[in-house]
Amino acid sequence: MTVRVEEAHLAMRKRIYEWDPFGFGEYETEIADIIQAVHKHKDFNKLGKDIQLIFEHSFEKWLPLSECQEVAKELIHIREMSDCV
Repeated sequence: MTVRVEEAHLAMRKRIYEWDPFGFGEYETEIADIIQAVHKHKDFNKLGKDIQLIFEHSFEKWLPLSECQEVAKELIHIREMSDCV
């Protein structure tokens, strides 16, 4: 079953908000950057590194790469289940 691109983006947004890596609850700019990166990468390792850098740039705080890679796997799965591929 595939979902539409808009639904996939909403699911990605929801997953990032559920993750809430810094407990801030507000990540609109980062989500936009992450969704762009999801469409750029097929490899969760590269996407995980981009996610880590996006948050580090915004908040000047470091997240463990392994944590970012886990979220990256989920976001790539959402993309693959959608019409985005």
